[in-house]
Amino acid sequence: MLIDDDSDVHQAVAVLLGRAGIDMLGAPSPEDAYSLLERQRADAILLDLNFARGRTHGEEGFAALARLLGDDPNAAVVVITGHSGVRIAVAAMRAGAFDFVMKPWRNADLVERVQAAIAHRRRQDEIMALQRADGALSAPPRLLGASAAIEHVRDLVRRIAPTSASVLVTGPAGSGRSLAGRAIHYSSARAVGEVVEIEALSASDPADVEAAAGLARARDGTVLLRHADMLDTAAQVRLLARLPADARIVATAESSARLSPPLRARIATVEIAMPPLADRPGDAVLLARHFARVAEERHGKPVRGFTGEAEALIAATVWPDEVRGLASAVERAVVLGDGEPIGIEQPGLVPMAQSDDETPEKPRLNLEQSERSLIEAALKRHGFNISHAAGDLGLSRAALYRRMAKYGF
Repeated sequence: MLIDDDSDVHQAVAVLLGRAGIDMLGAPSPEDAYSLLERQRADAILLDLNFARGRTHGEEGFAALARLLGDDPNAAVVVITGHSGVRIAVAAMRAGAFDFVMKPWRNADLVERVQAAIAHRRRQDEIMALQRADGALSAPPRLLGASAAIEHVRDLVRRIAPTSASVLVTGPAGSGRSLAGRAIHYSSARAVGEVVEIEALSASDPADVEAAAGLARARDGTVLLRHADMLDTAAQVRLLARLPADARIVATAESSARLSPPLRARIATVEIAMPPLADRPGDAVLLARHFARVAEERHGKPVRGFTGEAEALIAATVWPDEVRGLASAVERAVVLGDGEPIGIEQPGLVPMAQSDDETPEKPRLNLEQSERSLIEAALKRHGFNISHAAGDLGLSRAALYRRMAKYGF
């Protein structure tokens, strides 16, 4: 994968690598790369360190490098630096990059470094596959979004995962609790073992043979224990007795309030709170774009993104079932669409009621808040490149600058 905002570079590198028998995925920004990597695997990643015109300090690239390695500790990243960027290249290597290449590069040198990165990653994968009992490898789970709230969660996952601590992931249903749990497992030393998802109710039942077998398989891996707070006191006692002493527990719950002190001590050494989507400014739009790409690939129905009005509606809506509800709405809109940009009139692009007695919450049609969220999402999506963000929003540079001043960017 090449992550670079210059389309000419994409075209040149794709031709160069193609001649060497290497397929290339292209992403114009880090946010696009995270979405694409959630859907497709890359053996090596070429990462430009600057995305905003005139910037040479590499801050955007270093942030992307940290996130790529946080999501996938085995990622083989080759950073691209300017001609005089030796100091930056050395810093990138210290930060975990596999290698670096200088602009302007020699074609043979670039191909050689990419081939070395691919070979390194495949060796790592082979080692992990041999260590796993089933020999199966899966792509790392990724917590998508650019808000401070989800970045805080990613930071906690990066710090907690390498330890053996048990973790309780709390938050509303549909907010990504199980995804965070799998991310913790993947980034841990237990990633070579199995992550076994079990409902707490089943795990607490002495007669449930299948759950008992799952708990046994997870002795060298991780038990992802779902809905631990749904058990009464007696069931919590039974569950505590059945949990393997040598298994790592990552549990999910809406809150820890209903857990007994002994069970909390076993499964909640550390607690991570998944934020509701309403507390993640800008993320709903980024996630909707990602879900649209996923639905496009799944159903073979090309889409051309969303209209500005639709993205404002997405940003302003309180989504029943959180991220999961947003994903369902976007998939419906893609399936029912006609290939044109998805607009507010598009069938399916509304939250669905949870039951016949329940109606979805009305969108929070606060236009200023919606506009601010869209601008923030566009700026982050394009690494604060004003020209690209303005184009994405359908604004002139001057109009975007006025709105940025209005909202304090």
